[in-house]
Amino acid sequence: MSNGLADEGDLVPIDHGPRLEKLRRELTETGLDALWVTKAVNVRWVCGFTGSNGQLLVRDECVLLISDGRYGSQASAELAAGGLGGLVEIATVSGQPESALSGRWVSELTTKRVGFESDDLTTQRYERLAAALPGAQLQAQPGLIDGLRQVKEPAERERLELAAKIADHALREQLEFLVPGITERTFAAELDHRMRLLGAEDVSFATIVASGENSAIPHHRPGERSFNRGDLVVVDFGAKVDGYGSDMTRTYVVGGDPSHDQTRLYEAVADAQAAGVGCIAEGVRLAEVDSVCRSVLEDRGYGEAFIHGTGHSLGLEIHEQPMLSSRSVGTLRTGLIVTVEPGAYLPGFGGVRVEDSVVVTSGGCQPITHAPKGLTP
Repeated sequence: MSNGLADEGDLVPIDHGPRLEKLRRELTETGLDALWVTKAVNVRWVCGFTGSNGQLLVRDECVLLISDGRYGSQASAELAAGGLGGLVEIATVSGQPESALSGRWVSELTTKRVGFESDDLTTQRYERLAAALPGAQLQAQPGLIDGLRQVKEPAERERLELAAKIADHALREQLEFLVPGITERTFAAELDHRMRLLGAEDVSFATIVASGENSAIPHHRPGERSFNRGDLVVVDFGAKVDGYGSDMTRTYVVGGDPSHDQTRLYEAVADAQAAGVGCIAEGVRLAEVDSVCRSVLEDRGYGEAFIHGTGHSLGLEIHEQPMLSSRSVGTLRTGLIVTVEPGAYLPGFGGVRVEDSVVVTSGGCQPITHAPKGLTP
């Protein structure tokens, strides 16, 4: 049985005080008097509350966390652990969360500008908010906190690096079972189990194991297909530590004897991936990373086989902004943690994807994923 690589108790605690102040400065610059936060990962990022039912009302003078009776004690403990004990008022309600917006909260927000997460709030929930705050000027603010979350703090990086380390070790252990006869579903389940034994709280996302012709499907769901000697197998997976998830993809050949065509395809993707990683640095245009990867595959004759974007940022969500695609606008910033994952997919033959997660630095990047590459690990 594997032993855990680390305990979450060994991690540096996350101080949520600076995050709250950063958000308040953003509200001032945006011209808002308050923000109604409903997206679960944003509630967690701001104050540390991890319950399944939580909304925040953030103002300059005060913060209100609204949940239900299941989470009263948990909310108090998590706020205290994040440095916000006594600084956030907690309200538990048995009905809709907007019912907590009464008395002084309503009177203080009359005629005020209140932002809301329009990329999360449903029409029904918006109508309840408007009814609870009559007279307030509700203003859509999509992506406001998501933007603040992009550059990772040292404590966040520590969690992502540990998650990547767990995934690295789990795959190394699991590769001995990359043999004919094992099914995609079994390989995926055992890999997930190994990550948990090594200290992961969960997987980052549903593990992808795609063999043979299935490897040409970028997001194939593991099924009952058994590995055969000579199959390409794409393994895309990650571990989660204290809410932060890693992401890595490797492609191998069962039996370790790749054909000429498999080798040619793999080398094209691996070279594209290496070129993409090589161009990452502070100030580089997001779209340029995609262009660099795509150019390599186009030169090798696989341009049309690259059917998705090159990468994305990581954090509390497995797909965060910014994205690395041909449509992306903006530049890389120091402290972003992004994936570089070009692929080429040939229906009826198979596919290859190679992915690493890297930390953007002023002069380049630092990979946090280190599992062996190559068709024959």
